[in-house]
Amino acid sequence: MSKYLLNKFLFTVDRDPELVERYRTDPAGTVAWWEANVANSLLNCHSGEASTWLAFSAEERSALVDHDYPALFSLGAHPFLTLTLFIAMFERDHEEPLGFQKQYALRLAHFDLPYPDIAT
Repeated sequence: MSKYLLNKFLFTVDRDPELVERYRTDPAGTVAWWEANVANSLLNCHSGEASTWLAFSAEERSALVDHDYPALFSLGAHPFLTLTLFIAMFERDHEEPLGFQKQYALRLAHFDLPYPDIAT
């Protein structure tokens, strides 16, 4: 399990509007493409520099594919990264202002202190 890799996925997808839409409509394809093409690249570094060992666990991959942000939170994904990405993807589906944020809070309400460790 790699909290770093989960957070890297959330961070990089959230900063690319085309990837946000792709992840919304084709989560399995986007996760597979990202893992194969981006996961091992070094961010903000010239091309050609990459690691070779980073990969999602089956549980992480499933949570990403299912857009399961409570599971991602329990796995240690940073809640700010999940919230901002999922707002970009799903706020438009709610008629009420802050509708998605309210749903997000409800779905995470069962977590008690201490919260899952988000340190990477």
